[in-house]
Amino acid sequence: MRIESPLCLYTGVVPPDWIDYNGHMNVAYYVLAFDHATDAFLDALGMGQDYRERQNCSAFVVEMHVNYQRELVAGDPMRITTQLLGFDSRRIHYFHRLFHAEKGFLSATTELMVIHVDLAKRHNVPMPVPVLDRLSAVQAQHIQLPRPPQSGRVIGVRAKPAAVQLEISPLRRASG
Repeated sequence: MRIESPLCLYTGVVPPDWIDYNGHMNVAYYVLAFDHATDAFLDALGMGQDYRERQNCSAFVVEMHVNYQRELVAGDPMRITTQLLGFDSRRIHYFHRLFHAEKGFLSATTELMVIHVDLAKRHNVPMPVPVLDRLSAVQAQHIQLPRPPQSGRVIGVRAKPAAVQLEISPLRRASG
């Protein structure tokens, strides 16, 4: 079985109704496009709709980080790639990159962690061996890829250096 490195399982075109008042693709629709790519990835792993109906199990996103790089507008062709970063018996850690399909620039990325859930119990459970085998096959190819620079990021406002804080302090005293 040939496995792409990274996988390219989703393409599309930005519909006009995905455009916001700034004239570009709204943040919610980037997440929707990534969700379509996640569905395609889960289908490729054998965890699609028929799996949910047959096994009464699914994958739930428990964490997601999105980075916006460059805007897309209505009519732009999209291509999303998927890179498996890791997995264990209950979790899958992966990364999507959204590209302009013709111009080739990176528009956005997302890093996700999903857990495998028994829908009757609403609790995480181990994935079946065939799914783990497919993940192992993908990981064997993707382990060779460089780790995305946007993965593993922490968001936050960093503290200013002491010199900058001293400049602000007199203003704070004067207004307080």
